[in-house]
Amino acid sequence: MQVLDELNGKLNTLLKKYTALEAENKRLRDTVARLERTGEKLTAQLASLEKDMVSVDLNAAVAGDDDRQNMRKQLDIVITEIDRILTTLND
Repeated sequence: MQVLDELNGKLNTLLKKYTALEAENKRLRDTVARLERTGEKLTAQLASLEKDMVSVDLNAAVAGDDDRQNMRKQLDIVITEIDRILTTLND
């Protein structure tokens, strides 16, 4: 009878530990999910800020209207070349 009481006590202790570990596991999974969401938001925010930084750098680099028009002409030429190459590749 005493052996059964000891086994019962050990079983109860193990069940309590198991319950505590399950709760901790759930808490840790929730924390990981929250941190992953935060990481995704921060990555998107960083990409947006980098895009804005490039725009600001371009605006600062091209201060005058003549420079802007020259850049637009060059971009139009590059885009036309890309379109021509894409058309050639698709044929």
